[in-house]
Amino acid sequence: MERALGLMCGAGLLPAHVASEAHRQGWRVVAFAFGDAPALEGAVDRAIPSRLTDIHAVLEGLRQERVSAVVFVGKLWKRDLIDGVPAADRAGLEILSMAGGFSDGALARAVVDTLGGLGIEVLDQRTFLGPLLFPPGRLTPRAPSEAQWQDIRLGLSLARQCGGFGVGQTVVVKQGVVIAVEGIEGTSETIRRGCRLAGPGAVVVKAVTPQQDYRFDIPAVGGATLETLAEGKAAVLAVEAGKILLLDREAVLALAAREGIAIVSLGADSA
Repeated sequence: MERALGLMCGAGLLPAHVASEAHRQGWRVVAFAFGDAPALEGAVDRAIPSRLTDIHAVLEGLRQERVSAVVFVGKLWKRDLIDGVPAADRAGLEILSMAGGFSDGALARAVVDTLGGLGIEVLDQRTFLGPLLFPPGRLTPRAPSEAQWQDIRLGLSLARQCGGFGVGQTVVVKQGVVIAVEGIEGTSETIRRGCRLAGPGAVVVKAVTPQQDYRFDIPAVGGATLETLAEGKAAVLAVEAGKILLLDREAVLALAAREGIAIVSLGADSA
């Protein structure tokens, strides 16, 4: 019997990529669409419009489609939960009660437990996205200066520490001063704010948390990220190798070269 994969998809282009790879691996793909995912139509066997504030309907859909595993991919806005789950959605309220709050880790555990009770496994996103991870090394013609390397080390150390507190993993640094740390607003808005405060020449560092759960989140850099860096006249983007997705690789590297932005991907021993 063909296996059914529940594609729990938020906004962005990744859901269509995952659907294509899942089909290649022999899955029947049922998408539960929580956001605007371009190119999803035609890439999946069935698409079901879904809401984070109606989890009961999602669980019923999983049962009806006989889904045996799910993968979460794309941008899901946690603020939709913070704004309130209606009293009628008893399943959603139960998950929030199990989580005891809105921290990513607590919500993830509650979701895994809930789906596990239905016999559904939550898969690591890298099962379908591994080839898109950043390779180690310098990816652009321009290299960071020694002063910028010092900013990279500072930003990387701070980003890793912040991740342990459930804070976003993007940090903007300039000349040894931390300018901005990511909150709930996301990477692009953090870069925009940091570059506005820092002025030209900022160093942007993106890392993962020490306890990164790849079932629910893989940080990513794509064309929109580079456009934001270019608009803010940032000088460097540094990321953790093998842990962050590089989307639209050719377009990203071409724009970085054109704008004189250095992109480096650092190994686990970098500090």
